[in-house]
Amino acid sequence: MDRQQPRANSDEIDLYIRTYYSLLRSSGDVRVRAFEEAHLFSRSSLHLGAEEADPDLAAFAYSAGRLPDCMPRIRHIVLGQSVAQFEAAGYAIDTWQMARTRGRRRPLRWDGGSTLAVFIASASDIDDLIPIVTAYQIEWNKLRDRLLAARISNVADDEALSAALGAEEPVLRLRGALGPRSNDILHDMITHDCDLFVRLLDGSFREYQRSAQRWFQAIAPAIPQGRPVYFISSNSHSLANLLGGYARAHGNEIVEFLHRHNPEDLAPRYHEALAKGDHALATNILYYSLRAFIHEPGALAGGRMAQVQESDAAAGIRAIASPGKIDVDAQVIELSMLRPDNLDPRVHVPGIERIAESPAVLVNIDYPLGMAAYHHLTSVALGVEDLRGVYIMGKAATLNGRVGDVMISKVIHDEHSSNTYLFRNALTAGDVQPFMKHGTVLDNQKALTVRSAFLQNREYMDVFYREGYTVMEMEAGPYLSAAYETAEPRRHPKDELVSLVDQSSFELGVIHYASDTPYSRRQSLLSKSMSYFGMESTYGCAIAIARRIFASELARLPRDR
Repeated sequence: MDRQQPRANSDEIDLYIRTYYSLLRSSGDVRVRAFEEAHLFSRSSLHLGAEEADPDLAAFAYSAGRLPDCMPRIRHIVLGQSVAQFEAAGYAIDTWQMARTRGRRRPLRWDGGSTLAVFIASASDIDDLIPIVTAYQIEWNKLRDRLLAARISNVADDEALSAALGAEEPVLRLRGALGPRSNDILHDMITHDCDLFVRLLDGSFREYQRSAQRWFQAIAPAIPQGRPVYFISSNSHSLANLLGGYARAHGNEIVEFLHRHNPEDLAPRYHEALAKGDHALATNILYYSLRAFIHEPGALAGGRMAQVQESDAAAGIRAIASPGKIDVDAQVIELSMLRPDNLDPRVHVPGIERIAESPAVLVNIDYPLGMAAYHHLTSVALGVEDLRGVYIMGKAATLNGRVGDVMISKVIHDEHSSNTYLFRNALTAGDVQPFMKHGTVLDNQKALTVRSAFLQNREYMDVFYREGYTVMEMEAGPYLSAAYETAEPRRHPKDELVSLVDQSSFELGVIHYASDTPYSRRQSLLSKSMSYFGMESTYGCAIAIARRIFASELARLPRDR
């Protein structure tokens, strides 16, 4: 064991985690108020104003954005791992309506009244949800007290709200956090306080494994038997756009859509990019606009989703939405069906015309949250015979860079296992930098896999920053724990320095793009998504992964034949 490793948690964070896990062992409802004291004591970097009388609107905005729009009506939150668990407890959730959030992919069901059912795919969902719900309740009640003290009678009166909150800017942030129903929610806030109850039906490791197994069983029929597999954890759009070619083939239609609606002022940006000869930026704008194009209201959009799916299927890309009722979409991509003419020119490598000879399959999943990554990769590794590569791409906070930068690590400390993993990263700065004009690519970095964005405080972050850790994210550690068990004859250890440098069973590639800079500018961690401005780094990472796989597979072809 390496005694020089940084501590896995601060005492305050440890106390908070022990508090909510011990209380959630109860077979009945647990009041969220029981978590509040430990939450306040933790001094979370995302909730620095928790103990202040003034509302912390940044923390409230972060929490509200990761909870469904029906949240003001909710009083009971039930956590479970499967439909069978909910039904056994008397919750007929198959008849409930689906609910979604803006900032989290998590399956939710709402009974239309005061109860919300939440599917949890791993312990990370608990570590993520409990602090979010607790912060939401604390700040809801502080805001309510402020509105009542100001005797607000008309919640649509921004001047009155500004007087109550002390300035105009907090009102804009509050309305942004509450969404288009802000007036209704503010009226609810004045009408009643927030007093939530949480119930955990089950949280066993076995059930997490069974859920992941059901997820893979829904994917397995799409994977041809006996084929070598490259596993990728990224998102549901990058590889499909780069390899399928639909957006480029229908570029004129997408540009016409931009002229009709001009979302995020993208129409002039597109033409400006073309005028400057920046075809990469213009193509990225087409990729980014595709989702809005597919969902354009009215008759013009009829059947576009089916057209995209048919086009992708013809290009060897099969999409499987939310397999096993877990909200982690998957894509199965057969390299032999790819056509060089369909590929984005940036992913072309020497000899790409021979990719049709490759028997390999890519399994790309929409990256899961935290420890769910361990269960998903474990299920894939058990279900395929020849795993040739594992490539992890995701968002991260950077402690020394800027939003839009790309970080490539070779050391990862995992809070879940308390292990520090050393590994040979298959990706380097030179693989990404040619496709970046604005952001910087930093390799040879050290990353910290955290349990939850809320479960950090400034003192804790300082310890790791002094140790040279500059990347904070949530999935790489669990993925490396699963990779260890795939390559070694035993379960992953705990609280050790673990070397994966010499493992040769498969290639490892880990790459992150910076979406937050919490060390120097707290507000960025609480802001909205990267939106259009994240396209360069997102596609820079995806291009590097695709090119690495193509080059590796083409190098194998003479031997395989």
